[in-house]
Amino acid sequence: MSQPHVSKDTRLCMSLAARPGNFGTRFHNFLYRELGLDFLYKAFTTTDLPAAIGGVRALGIRGCAVSMPFKEDVIALVDEMDDSAAAIASVNTIVNEDGRLRAYNTDYLAIASLLASHKISTDAVFAVRGSGGMAKAVVTAISDAGLRNGTVIARNEAAGRALAETHAYAWRPDETGVRADVLVNVTPIGMQGGPEAEDLAFSAAAVAAADTVFDVVALPVETPLIREARRQDKHVITGHEVLVLQGLEQFVLYTGLRPEPDLVERAAAFARR
Repeated sequence: MSQPHVSKDTRLCMSLAARPGNFGTRFHNFLYRELGLDFLYKAFTTTDLPAAIGGVRALGIRGCAVSMPFKEDVIALVDEMDDSAAAIASVNTIVNEDGRLRAYNTDYLAIASLLASHKISTDAVFAVRGSGGMAKAVVTAISDAGLRNGTVIARNEAAGRALAETHAYAWRPDETGVRADVLVNVTPIGMQGGPEAEDLAFSAAAVAAADTVFDVVALPVETPLIREARRQDKHVITGHEVLVLQGLEQFVLYTGLRPEPDLVERAAAFARR
């Protein structure tokens, strides 16, 4: 694939993360090239978030994806909050409209879409492990989908209780005594390169009792939890699905275009290489 043509009119989109990856860069630039758009996407990290967001505003950068640990700190630096971000006090996308920054959370939009497309029943009992910004997106999407019976599992009692009580769910410090039809991991357990890369976010016994296992961790595509769920012939939802969908919604916000599904799949396959 040829290199993109860059001119003074090229519109820049970017991402900010503590540990930038290549998926978003490859995914967005593939779509720009295939659709003939004069856009360029680049990943960055920063130790000065206010200055970085100031640069987004001052330089006319069209869009900025926001990853951990900046999803909550960035709220004070934007001008408007879309409902998707305001509902969970967590931002993963900023769109620059002539110097005015509007924040969104496409993680929430992706989770809501996946719950619907995978036909998760409103009668299902769920357990979500995690209490950070992504966990807020997951639990809020689950609540908005109509599931009423569930548990937030989090070692951080203050954050776990607060998240659970916001939606009238239970909190537990671990999975002891918790039985769920749907298990959702929203922690770094099983993440490639992390200290718990080979660990299960839920026990094999918990997986056995469940119908659906959802791991929000995107790398590797097959986490230890997803591998265990497949071994037990459970229905799975992967973090890669979340990654692609939230990236697609960012692309739409930045460009105003929604690519055909087959082109999105090709972009995702290219980005995984």
